[in-house]
Amino acid sequence: MEETHPHVTADEIREMDRMAIQDFGVPGASLMENAGAGAAAWIRRTLPEGARKIAVLAGKGNNGGDGYVVARHLMNRGFEIFCATTGDLDEVDPATDAGGNLFTLLKMELLVREIRGDEDVATILDALAGVDLVVDGLLGTGARGRVREPYAALIEGVNRLEAPVFALDVPSGLDADTGEVRGACIRAAHTATFALPKIGFTRNRGPEMCGEVHVVDIGMPRVIVDRVLARMRDGGGEAG
Repeated sequence: MEETHPHVTADEIREMDRMAIQDFGVPGASLMENAGAGAAAWIRRTLPEGARKIAVLAGKGNNGGDGYVVARHLMNRGFEIFCATTGDLDEVDPATDAGGNLFTLLKMELLVREIRGDEDVATILDALAGVDLVVDGLLGTGARGRVREPYAALIEGVNRLEAPVFALDVPSGLDADTGEVRGACIRAAHTATFALPKIGFTRNRGPEMCGEVHVVDIGMPRVIVDRVLARMRDGGGEAG
């Protein structure tokens, strides 16, 4: 049985990340590595026997960076990886956490496809027809407002596939605070959420879209968690 965790808002988890990196000196790259490695471990545990083909869809931000770490760890385990990104490969900056992990994949000679418009979305969805699992690293807790293109079309297409979806941190398109769907939303069979689960997982359509939730320890100092949760309680917030 998994440990019971308090639920937090997107702002609270961002504050924890900020404190870890700026106040405690934990490298952001270490948090991303722990997140991706932990998610990859859950993917291996939940995959049906014989499943070898895995697609990783990565957005432009840190959620995409988590996806690149997942792809690397699964490649190292011998899985056949298909990877696509909404970012621009010509603008990869290895100095950033996400860019550094994408750069590593490219050096490992993984073909990473770009998703820029409708034609790319259609091509990617055709390529996903035979995969055993889709890993969703498109949009994280920082996304706001209605999901825009090409994300919306890609998400809706993924939901029509036969392959199950494993979401990273939060299903793309789900509001991490309210559990509302922001136009288009990944319907995940599993969600590996980082550090702590989000309040939106228990509200409105959250349970329906998240599937089974697994909490990944990313190495967040416990004192940070305790401080933010204490502040939340003192301010009358909800601890889940």
